[in-house]
Amino acid sequence: MERRYASHPNEVKQFDTARLRQEFLIPQLFTPDKLELVLTHEDRLIVGGAAPVNGEVKLETDLKELGVAYFLERRELGAINVGGPGSIVVDGTEYELGTKDCLYVGKGSREVIFKSKDAAKPAKFYLNSAPAHKEFPTAKTTLAEAESAALGSIENSNERTIHRLIHENGLQSSQLVMGMTQLKTGNMWNTMPAHVHPRRMEAYMYFDLPEDAVVVHLMGAPDETRHIVMRNEQAVISPSWSIHSGVGTSNYTFIWGMAGDNKAYGDMDAVAMKDLK
Repeated sequence: MERRYASHPNEVKQFDTARLRQEFLIPQLFTPDKLELVLTHEDRLIVGGAAPVNGEVKLETDLKELGVAYFLERRELGAINVGGPGSIVVDGTEYELGTKDCLYVGKGSREVIFKSKDAAKPAKFYLNSAPAHKEFPTAKTTLAEAESAALGSIENSNERTIHRLIHENGLQSSQLVMGMTQLKTGNMWNTMPAHVHPRRMEAYMYFDLPEDAVVVHLMGAPDETRHIVMRNEQAVISPSWSIHSGVGTSNYTFIWGMAGDNKAYGDMDAVAMKDLK
């Protein structure tokens, strides 16, 4: 498991492109038959991916990094399948997950195994894990069951649907919040006007992008913005003080995950367009 340290806005504004990518971009999430994990000290969130192809992939790592006897002893996990049909086995109970289905795995779960139904169309499980102070039951949801809202307009190139999956009115968790936003054809912008989350951090994972397309992800303090060019199935860490928005060369889908002081989706501080620099 790779470790990333927390950052200060006064330091980050001096980073060049290579340093920004080194600190915040997670370029490789899905390696066949492997588990990829990045631990950020921004609220101790773990971002990763499991890509079972020819065999099973287990949720396991060097436990010294976490100081526990097993991965979810004091953590919870959100998994969203962005690949073909698959399943997740949690302590002997198997949950079938189709494309874009979500599974919440509660604190105290000892064994988590990721599987694909077809090696020719393997599942890809995008993972967020946060520290947890309370146990909640493992449960599955789908986009059809999610709390969804249509936002934006074609005039502003940001017509999109937000699906809230793990949140205060959906799958219950200790502190983890996860969901998915789908942009409609012909729309490229997300989350603009921008905002910050002083009480929690966030991570984005962009997918459903054509091979030659990119997303220009905007980050940084509102008056010291920076950008990271991202490609399909890459993730980015967003500190609590940073804006997090993006524009693509085509429409796309992204998964957002948050961890911090509360689970209220609307807890954000808006940034006026005139204040962006």
